[in-house]
Formats: sequence, C-alpha cells, structure tokens
Amino acid sequence: MTASKYSIFGVRGVTLLAGTMLSGTMAFAQARTAPAAAPTAQAPAAQPPAVQAPPVPAVPARTIRSLRVEGSQRIEPDTVLSYTKLRVGNPYTAETLDQAIKDLYASDLLADVSIEGAETSDIIVKVRENPIINRVVLEGNKRLKDDKITKEIKLAPRQIFTRTAVRADVARIVELYRRQGRFAANVEPKMVMLDQNRVDVIFEIQEGAKSKVRQINILGNEVFSDSELRSEMATKESRPWRIFSSATSYDQDRLAYDQQKLRQFYLTNGYADFRVISAVAELTPDKEDFIITYVVEEGDRYKFGDVAVESAIRDFDNASLTKTLPMKKGDWYNAKQVEDTVDQLSEYAGLFGYAFTDVRPEFVPDRENHTMAITFFLNEANRTYVEKIDITGNTQTQDRVIRREFRVAEGDAFNAFLIKRSQDRINSLGYFQDKFEIERKEGSSPDRIVLAANVEEKSTGELTLSAGFSSLERFIIQASIRQRNFRGKGQDLQASVNYSTYQKSVELGFTEPYLFDKNIALGGTIFRRDLNSFNFLGTGRNSLYSQVSTGGQVVASVPLTEFWTLSGRYQLSQDDVGLDEGTYFTNGVCDPLKAGRYLCDSIGNRLTSMVGANLIFDNLNNRLRPSRGQRLVTGLDLAGLGGDVRFARVRGDFDKYWNLGGFVLSAGIEGGYIHSLQKSPGEGIDPVRIVDRFYLGEPQFRGFDIRGVGPRIQRQRYSGSVAAGDQALITARDQVLNDPLGGKAYYLGKIELEPPLGSGIAELGLRPSVFIQAGALFGVTRPRPTVAFEQARNADGTLQFNKDGSPSLLPFTTRTQVNGMQVYNNQFTDASGAPAFRQTTCSVGYSATIGGTCAGGETNTIATTTTDPFLEQFLGDSARPRLSIGVGVNWNSPFGPLRIDLAKALLSQPGDDKKLITFNVGTQF
Repeated sequence: MTASKYSIFGVRGVTLLAGTMLSGTMAFAQARTAPAAAPTAQAPAAQPPAVQAPPVPAVPARTIRSLRVEGSQRIEPDTVLSYTKLRVGNPYTAETLDQAIKDLYASDLLADVSIEGAETSDIIVKVRENPIINRVVLEGNKRLKDDKITKEIKLAPRQIFTRTAVRADVARIVELYRRQGRFAANVEPKMVMLDQNRVDVIFEIQEGAKSKVRQINILGNEVFSDSELRSEMATKESRPWRIFSSATSYDQDRLAYDQQKLRQFYLTNGYADFRVISAVAELTPDKEDFIITYVVEEGDRYKFGDVAVESAIRDFDNASLTKTLPMKKGDWYNAKQVEDTVDQLSEYAGLFGYAFTDVRPEFVPDRENHTMAITFFLNEANRTYVEKIDITGNTQTQDRVIRREFRVAEGDAFNAFLIKRSQDRINSLGYFQDKFEIERKEGSSPDRIVLAANVEEKSTGELTLSAGFSSLERFIIQASIRQRNFRGKGQDLQASVNYSTYQKSVELGFTEPYLFDKNIALGGTIFRRDLNSFNFLGTGRNSLYSQVSTGGQVVASVPLTEFWTLSGRYQLSQDDVGLDEGTYFTNGVCDPLKAGRYLCDSIGNRLTSMVGANLIFDNLNNRLRPSRGQRLVTGLDLAGLGGDVRFARVRGDFDKYWNLGGFVLSAGIEGGYIHSLQKSPGEGIDPVRIVDRFYLGEPQFRGFDIRGVGPRIQRQRYSGSVAAGDQALITARDQVLNDPLGGKAYYLGKIELEPPLGSGIAELGLRPSVFIQAGALFGVTRPRPTVAFEQARNADGTLQFNKDGSPSLLPFTTRTQVNGMQVYNNQFTDASGAPAFRQTTCSVGYSATIGGTCAGGETNTIATTTTDPFLEQFLGDSARPRLSIGVGVNWNSPFGPLRIDLAKALLSQPGDDKKLITFNVGTQF
C-alpha cells in the first residue's frame, strides 16, 4: 500500500500525528519555589488525550474457537498475541477483549487495533502497525545546532514511531532551551507520511528570546543593602552595559547557588543564624524576563567564644595547637575562617603521616550573649604509608617522567607537604592541563594510602611561523619550533631560523633534564647570528653596525636541595662587528662624520671565552603560570679564559607571587652590572663592547620600544643657514637619528595583578592583568663628539642662537687625507679644452697613484671637505627611574599564545623611545 506524501511548507498537506495533538507549545506560569527550595519557572506541558480502545460489543462468556491476526507486516502474529491473554480454548468476555486491545496499544508497536468475531468465537485481531521513521528533521534551531539536539532525543531513523517518544522528545528539546534561558521556546512536532509505512518526523522550533533577569528583590535585609548582597550573587540584573554577560540569564541552578552565596556571605560576617526563607522566580507575562525575590532572615551577629583543640592523636599537644588557631575569643565569628582552620589542621596532621585525619568542629552557640564557642576535635588516626602510586591518562609522556617528580616513594610514610610539593613539580613541567591534583585513596588497610595521578596531557610543542615582504627588508621569514617533551622523555628540543635583509640566524638547542636517570640536567646550544642594528631617517632604514656571532654554549645544573639549584655554563663565540664600508667609510677608513665615533670605536673581530654560574631558589607552585611562591636567580659570568674579551658580569632576578582570594599579585625586581677587566682603548671609548652591554625596552619594559631606554646618541640636522638667518633645528621624530648605546648597569621592577575570572572567560584562555613598572639603564663612558662645530658669534662676541633656541652652528671644514697623506686638487685641461680638477697626493704636479712619482710643475691647492652642521647629543645616561603603567592580556587562542599590552610611559628621560601597544604571538602543537 502506498501512502500519499505531505509537505510541511504548504504545497503539500500537513498531517498531525494520527489525529493526536502533539503540539510542543510550552505554557509557562509563574515559577515559584517553596521555602529554601530550588525555583521553577515552567508549568507542565499540555498532554495529549489518552488513546481510547474501540468499544467491544457485550457478549456472554464463551470459549475461543479460533484466533488469528490480520494486518501485521513486520511483526509476527505470535508476537502480537504475546502481548494479550487471548488463547485458543480460553474463555473470553467483552472485558477480556477490551483489555486485550488496551494491552496491544500499550506495546507502542501498533497505531490501530480492533477485534472482530466475538459473536462466533472465531476471534480476528486486526492491527495497523506504527510506521518506521525515515528521518528526523529539525527546523528553526539556530542557537542549538542539530548535533546538540539529536544526541539528546530518542527518535532516530529506522526506529518505530510512537506518540510517547514524540512527546518525550518535545519535552526534552524544550528543556534544552530552558537550560539556555529560553523559556519562551516552542516546539511543534509534525509528521509527513511516506510510502511503505514510513514517516518523516519534523520538529518545528521557535527558539524565542533569551529570558533575562529583569530585577532581583531582597526582603528582610537590614544590615546589608540590596546592592551589597546583589554583588555577592552570580546572577546579575539585565542592564545595557551587561549585554555580553551570561550572568543576566535566568538559570535555576544558579539561583540555588546564589542562595548558598548569600548564606556564605552572612556566615563570614558573623550572622550564624542567617537563613533564606524563600526564593521565588516569577516569569513576566510576555515570557521574556524574570523577577527574582528573596526573603531572608539575618538574625543576630555573633562573636567567637572559647576556641580550643582536642586531639586524640598522642603526638599533638592540645595547648600548642590551640595557640596556633587564627581566631581568638572576642573576634567576630567567621565561618570561612573555621573552614580554613579545619583544612589547616588536616594538613598539619598530614605532615606527621596521618593522611585521613578526621577534624570535626563542634559549635556551642550562646544565643543570649551572641557568642559561638568552637572546639576542633582531631579523632584518633593511624600513621599512613604510601602503598602505591598510580599514574593514568598519559599517552605520550613516559611514566618515569612523572614518577621522578614525586617527592615520596611507595613504602614511604605519608607526608602532606611532600605530596603538595610533588603536585607543584608535576604542574611545573607544563606537559599537562592546569589544576592537576594528586588524588588520595584508601589502600588495602587503614594504614595504607594510594596516590593517584590522573593526568590530562596537553600540547607541548610550540611552532612560530611568519613570512612577509617589506620594501626595506624584502622577504622576511621567521620560523621556530620547540618540543618541551620530546619523545615523551621530558627532553627539550628547539630550533629557530630567521631570515631577512637585516637579520639572519640559525639556532639549535637540546636539553636532557635527567642525565642517565640522575637529577642532573645537561644541555647545549649552537648558533649563528647575523644581526644588524639600525635606525630610521624619514622613510629610510639605515644600518648602523653588523654583528656576526658564531658559537655554542653548554649548560649543566644539579639540585642542591629541594628548592636550591646550582647551574654552570661555558660559552665560546666569535663576534665580528663591522660597518658598511660603502656608507660609513671614506678612503677605506671608518668616517666618524658618517658613523659617529662610538661606532667606529666598536668595529673589529673578537673571540669570547666565557664561563658562568647561577644559583637558583625556586618554590613556585607552577613555573609556567605561578600563583604562589617565589623564584630567585643570581648569576656571575667571567669572560677571559682565553679569547680577546675580558669582563665580569653579575645579574640578579627575584619574583614573588601571592594568591589573594583569586587575585594573583606578583612583584619582581631584576638588575645587572658588567665591569671590564681591560683598560680603556682611549679617551671616550668604553672598554665594554657595545654588543656586551645591557639593553632595556620591549618586551621586558612595556611602554618603551625595543632598546628604547638608556644611553644613546641623538643627531639632529639643521634646515636653512646662519648666513640667511633662517637656520632651525629639525625636530620631526622621523628625521632624528637615535642610536642606542646600551648600558653597563640596569634595574627593573614590576608589580602585576591578575584578577579572578568567571568560568566563561577562563575557558576562553584569557588572562588579563594590570601592571606598573619602573627601571633604568645607565653607566657607559661618554663618547667623544663626532665633530666640534664652531658656534657663530654676534658682533659683540657673544654666542649666537637660532630663533628656536638651538645653537647657531657653522659648517665644518677639514683637510682631505688618504692613508695619512694630504690630498690636493690638480687643475688640468680636458679634451674639450675646458678647465677641470682632479685629486692627487702631489703638492706640485700630478700622480694618479698614492705616493707615486709626481709629473708636471703646476702648483696644486689643498683639498678640503665641508660637513653641514648637525647637533649631536649624548642622552639617557641616568639612573633616574622610568615609569610605565598599563593593562595586558594573555590569550591561549586557537592560533597559539598571544600577548597584547597597552602601556603608557609616565616618567622618561630625554631620548627615550616610547611605545604604546606591543604584542607577541605563536602557536602550539
């Protein structure tokens, strides 16, 4: 039999489910809760009428002579009869046949049932089977995707269609939308008949607007205002400035959570009798918003009475423990302080090997005097030993990499401090998801404990790729790759390549953290770096000096104690510092007028052989994202064990972190000093090479550009001339040459605060912060001026200044020399007979070669070079602090870790180069 097809879009007819009303329109009444009960905002959905069995004619009691089934296609007749009590030879009545019809309908296998032959005892059970579902279609759903709904409903292709399942799925879809705060959602199921007794089930969904919390009313509060109590709640009133907040949506679970938050707030402030009498959520008639009303009873405020510790463990002294309690008699009662004390006493017992100590506070309220006496009972417990350490969840990381970070071993006495330290060390590896905790389980006997480390691995590879084209640098390619858990052994392997016109480098590094399974780290790096320092003049980028470094470094470290580590290193490198001869050289010699004396004094090849050591203290709870603890690094480098360079360099770095109720406050200070062990090469020349000095700026000092802080040479040109009377200093930033020189000493301090985040923002991987930084770079020898321009004088002999206040400088004329020999201008007659000039080293006559035989008797004139005036200043060599303040955010984006900072420099020195926005980006694999 072939059934007609029906469309749901009006071209073809729409058939409701076998005449049964299956509308999923949900009618919501006012959602009210009983006192202290979770609120509700949905009335029961309208149910379709129950299926009524067709009436059976009244017949006298007879015996079934024959029994057969008609109309069944997929279902065997015996299966149909198995749902009834009808059997050949059994007596039957009208009630018996009526009950058989009801039983067949209850099987949910049949759409229609009737019984014939009651008068003749030849019973015929006529049935029409429920259709088979061809497909389930969802329409109108935008906020919830198909995959979110289909996995929650029961109807699916190739299943038997039943009205009960449809009703259940309608209710389930509506419930899914309720959880999203869409209480006006409407679901209407429809059925399209197909051939071969098949159907398409269509759920037409009208999602409706998200129901917001329009208002939160609080009744019964006298001590604290409504705004104070609302600030403690997770649910917020809908306001225009909270358009992107999910806290303004109504959530039944969140409403129950807010009741607990209110209770916690009052108990923390001493109101021990506080209770929420009722919490009612009312849906507005338009089904768009909720109005929530709390009725509370604050009660009286209590103070602590007598507080004491009673321990059944013989190792503990009750009087001594009582003295360590944070609360004292007469202090305002604080339930949070009581909870923290229970945890502290449990941890204290854990330090002595009692892993499952039961700490039970007993409260004795005095309602007349409003005091709360508390006795903390430590029940008797046995010493506990570690029976086994289970490690699960690691698919790449080898067990021994995790196990070697444990500070306890199987068979050791339980120690809560060492367990916590083990947890921190595993977190610091950075191989697993944050907030990893070691779970404690009961062992095979009361004095045994099992430590379970269920880890969840995360990406430990870091890949950074960038490519581009610049009119200044042409093609730019940067690539770096790092695997911090190479082969799952905890090894660190990294490689980087940078290529552009101004920067070329290759670097390879490898570190084995546990050499031969001993707690000794050994690593090495080889590198080749071809770097060019540069500045800008207008739209042009000018190379200053080039530094080509080739070498390698070997580093080894060994722990001295749990928190102290000693590391040593040796580095050998060849440095070639040079200048572009075509730009900065004249006649094969570095020209100070073009390059500056400070650059001419720095060029040359030098071999550096350097040995160094670091002493490190580290008790951070997580080295990658710490929230508690401190880290101190002090280091000393000595160059001079062979090679051409001799200096001593010291550095120190200290950081401390505090967890302040969800806020993470960090403070840090670092500094360094380098001292040459060689004599100065000459006046105005610092014995510490420009490439060995410290530099300060982005990224460590936000608010300033790369190398934007510290000593520098600033050169400004003049427009006009003194003779014309219009000479003026060019001050446009892009027309000023600003060359950083580095410093021999620096310091940098910072304070940074990370606020607590909601679960939604935290899941996005966002970590905002506010910070303030102060620092300085200073201490180089003042370089000799490139050239001493003569300042023009007035008629009375006083120095002359321009209208803008700058000194009036005259051009500078010098005699031209080549290899120490004076250059002359020789006049001759060219092929056309016109007079011309050529240069020679002959004062009389001419020679085309330097020092060659002079031919001719003409007398030559001395050759000179004229340099236009410029103002050269030595700036920034000051220990006075620079200060910046700003906000930043770390984002673990799908593309990798991204850091953006917006910083404003509040204090600076002349010549400092400021920068408002900085960002860094990479990726992980």
